[in-house]
Amino acid sequence: MSTAKKFAGQTAIYGLSTIISRMIAFALTPFYSRALPVGGNGIFTAMYGYVSIINAFLAFGMETTFFRYLHKREDNKQLVYNNAFGSVIAISVVFLLFSLLFLDSIINFLQAGVVKDHADYAFYVKCFLFILVTDAFCVIPFAKIRADGRPIRYGVIKCLNILIVLFFNLFFLFAIPYIIKHQLSGGQWMAGWYRPKWVGYVFLSNAIASILTIFLLLPEVLKLQLKFNGSMFKEMFVYSWPVLVANISYIINESLDKAMLKHMLPPTISDQQVGIYGMCAKIALFLSIFVQAFRLGAEPFFFSHAKNKNAGETYARIMNYFVITVAIICVALAANVNILAFIIVGKETKVIDHHIVNNIYWSGLGVVPPLLFGYLSLGIYMNLSVWYKLSDQTKYGLYISGIGAVLTIVLNWIFIPKYSYMASAWVSLAAYATMMVLSYVWGQKNYPIPYNLKKNLAYIVASIVLVFVSFTVFKRNIFAGNGLLLLFAFTAFYFERKELKIIFRKR
Repeated sequence: MSTAKKFAGQTAIYGLSTIISRMIAFALTPFYSRALPVGGNGIFTAMYGYVSIINAFLAFGMETTFFRYLHKREDNKQLVYNNAFGSVIAISVVFLLFSLLFLDSIINFLQAGVVKDHADYAFYVKCFLFILVTDAFCVIPFAKIRADGRPIRYGVIKCLNILIVLFFNLFFLFAIPYIIKHQLSGGQWMAGWYRPKWVGYVFLSNAIASILTIFLLLPEVLKLQLKFNGSMFKEMFVYSWPVLVANISYIINESLDKAMLKHMLPPTISDQQVGIYGMCAKIALFLSIFVQAFRLGAEPFFFSHAKNKNAGETYARIMNYFVITVAIICVALAANVNILAFIIVGKETKVIDHHIVNNIYWSGLGVVPPLLFGYLSLGIYMNLSVWYKLSDQTKYGLYISGIGAVLTIVLNWIFIPKYSYMASAWVSLAAYATMMVLSYVWGQKNYPIPYNLKKNLAYIVASIVLVFVSFTVFKRNIFAGNGLLLLFAFTAFYFERKELKIIFRKR
C-alpha cells in the first residue's frame, strides 16, 4: 500500500500545481468573454485548436519515449536525454523553416474565406509559430523534471508561465484602455497604436510567457550534450512514431472539431458558434484538469513500477479510485454548471435599452454533459494505455487513437452542418468512449491487468444517471444537483471505507 500512497502523493503535488496554473488560466476566461467580441473568442478557440495538433507533431512522441528508455537504458540516461531532446529540436527547426516558406498560404487557409484582416492573421500566425517552437523546445526539459521526481519545480514554472500570460492580458485588455480613458501618463502615446478588443494581444501575451519559460528551464536545457547515438535513436524512433500518431489522433479528437466548425459553418456565424462552444467547453475543462494531473503523475510512476511483482494489482487499484474521483467530479460540475457559467460568461440575461436580452453563451450549456463524460472516457483510456506502453506495443496506441480520429472527422463532417457545436460535443464522447473500450479489450488480451470492471462500470453508470437527472429533471437546479452530489459522494465513501483505511493506515 505504500506504493499507492507514494503515487497519490506525487499526483497530489502535480494536481495542485496543475489546478493552480489552470485556475489562473481559467481566471482569464471571464475577461475574454467580456473584453473580446464573440467572433474574437472564436478566432482564439480555433487558433489554439490548430496549435495543439501541431504541438503533438513537434514533440514526436518523445516525451513518453523518454520515460520508457530511461528505465530501459538505465546504463546511459544522459544519452537518452540527448537523443530525445535533440530530435525535438531538429523537428522544430525544420517545421519553422517550412512554415516561413509557406507563410502566405498558411495565412490564407486560416482566414477561411474572410477577405479582410490579412495583416491581423499574419500577426497571429507569426506569434503562434514562435509559441509552437518554444513550447516544443521545453517538452523534454519538462519531462526530465518529472523523471527526476521534482513536481514542485515543474509546478512553479508552469504557474509562473500562466501568471505572465495573465499579467500581460490584463495589461493589454484592461490597463491600457483605463490609462487612455483617464488620460494618465503615457495614455496619449498608447492611444496612437492601441486597438481595443483585439485578440492579437492574447497571442502576444502567450509569446512573451514562452520566452520566460525557456529561461526558467535553462538548468535542464544546459544539460544537453552534443552526443548522439544512431542505434539508440532508431530504437526510440520505432517506439515513438506510433506514440506520435496516437498523440496527433488524440489532439484531433480534442481540437479538430473547433477547426471543422469554423470551416464547415457559414462564415457569417462560424466564429460566433466556435466562440460559444469554446466558452461553454471551459466548464468541462475542470475535469480535464484532474485528468491532466493524473497523467503527469501516472506516466513516470507506471514506467518506474513496471518491474514490481504486484504492478498489475497496483494499476487496477489506481484505476478504481481514478474512476470514483472523476465520476464524482462529473456530478459536481453538472450540479454547479449555472454558477460556473455565471463566472465564465456572466448572467443568463441582461438588460439593454430597457429590454431583457439572453446571454448567447448560455445557449451552449447543453454541450457540458457529453463533454464531461468524454473527458471521463479519455481519462480511463489514459489509465488503460499503460499496457501497450509497458509491453512496447505502441502500435496499438496508433490503432486505437486512429480509430478515434476517424470517428471524430467523419461524424463531425456528417453532423456539424445540421447540429453545429452540439454535434461536436457528442462526437467527442463517442470517440473517447470507443477508444476506452478498444483499449480495455485489446489490453486484456495482450497485457492482462485485473481491473474491477463491475465496480468501475457501476460508478460510471451512476454518475451518468445523476447528471442526466440534474440537467433534465431538475433543470440545472443548484440545490437539487448538489443534493445528488452529496448522496453520490457519501455512497461511494461508504462502499470504499475499508479500502481507504488500509491505504492510509500508518505503518
